[in-house]
Amino acid sequence: MWIYRLAGTNREHPGIPDRKGATIPMAVAQVWKSSKFTIERNQGKAPGTVIFRLSGPFTARDMHGALSPNELRNTFEGEAGSDRHALHILDLADVPYMDSAGLGLIVSHYVRCQGRGVRLILAGVSPRVVQLLEMTTVDKFFPRVATVEDAERL
Repeated sequence: MWIYRLAGTNREHPGIPDRKGATIPMAVAQVWKSSKFTIERNQGKAPGTVIFRLSGPFTARDMHGALSPNELRNTFEGEAGSDRHALHILDLADVPYMDSAGLGLIVSHYVRCQGRGVRLILAGVSPRVVQLLEMTTVDKFFPRVATVEDAERL
């Protein structure tokens, strides 16, 4: 393994040499330095509407660092009698990106909603998250709108 020195620092990072002998940096994990991952569950304006506001990176590390698996499941499944809900809106406006764990949670929730006759709409999806949805071809399952207000009008 080759080591390169990050310009202006004394830190060394792994790298590989290119054809001219210069060192090309290897992939280094990106660290997101924002607020932690949270989910808020709120009632919408119309009866039977539930809004899930997600905030922060929607990744396995951030998700399970912030909430236990049971808390995640309970947030989406809700209280007893939640079958009367007709619309679930996932507000992703404050989610800069997600990984396969976040996507898996959304797909699992979609399947539960379909089984209960509940519509699921994604609101405020960032271009990076749209890329993930399109790359995995699940974008066709989720209606997307710009804002929660737009979703509530559908």
